[in-house]
Amino acid sequence: MSDSDMRGRSDTSDSVGAGGRSRRGVLKAAVAGAGAVAAVGAGASVAHADGRRRGAPTFVLVHGSGSNSYGWSAVLGELGLRGHRAIAVDLPGHGPGAYFPVSYQAPQDLERLRTEPSPIAKVTLADFAAHVVGVVRAAYRNGPVILVGQSLGGATVNAVANQVPELISHLVYASAFCPTQHTSVLQLMTTPEASSSALYWIPSVKTPPELGVSRVNWRSGDPAFFAAAKAALASDWPDAEVRALLNILEPDESAAIGASDARGLPAKWGRVPRTYLRFTKDRSIPPTLQDLMIREADETTPHNRFRVRSLAAPHIGPRDVAVWADELELVARMCR
Repeated sequence: MSDSDMRGRSDTSDSVGAGGRSRRGVLKAAVAGAGAVAAVGAGASVAHADGRRRGAPTFVLVHGSGSNSYGWSAVLGELGLRGHRAIAVDLPGHGPGAYFPVSYQAPQDLERLRTEPSPIAKVTLADFAAHVVGVVRAAYRNGPVILVGQSLGGATVNAVANQVPELISHLVYASAFCPTQHTSVLQLMTTPEASSSALYWIPSVKTPPELGVSRVNWRSGDPAFFAAAKAALASDWPDAEVRALLNILEPDESAAIGASDARGLPAKWGRVPRTYLRFTKDRSIPPTLQDLMIREADETTPHNRFRVRSLAAPHIGPRDVAVWADELELVARMCR
């Protein structure tokens, strides 16, 4: 696969929701189906961004909405067999710290599911960033760090890079949100480039705004729900593998994440070299939206532009875990 250099002017209008959707509806769509899984690998001597440290890097992997570190397990196994070092984080309120509403368990109480509170409502993007900054600091003691985000995880990657750019050798966005000229994931989802997003097809649980969560019933037995989730996340995966994916996803995400200011700042985030893994079959973050984010980022820091790799993959990424490892090994070699 060849690198593609994405250039051009961008539409920065964010005042009108795509297709007339409300801001609340757009926010729910932005986070509801963004729990996709990603994985990474490293394998060569690389230089730290400031040139001071060399050695085998550590990849720090950040999951998307409603996901957790378990989603990376297959690729982490592949990387381990290759002798690489990587760690997948559980963001606050996810993984062992996730909350599963009682009404979400079988037998489900769908009416109660609409109103049952969740502690994740109090979690902010600053909480996500603080947690990952701690992981990056620990990993940095062993050598260079390559920070990877997938889907909604891109917002956290931006926030972390704004805080500790000197500790990060490279940023990787795997079909991930990367706000720079638009303030937030929510604003990006109101652009014309996002109007075809299949995230809007996934029925979310209609919780009241004051609950502060975006909730999806991944355990729904409705065939229409399954069809929508598959189309949005992994349209070319076998049904059995899609069901396995849905069973590791978590129902709740803090509504604050998508609405938070997640812009990469030129003087901080903009100092770190970056790669965008562009998924050409992604129906959730369509290639048009990925291209908009790439263009806007490159306009923000024209001296430090995205390296772009296009992969024929859906939102969840390539089925073959070796493809993930191969792509990130290229990142590691490029960082020499």
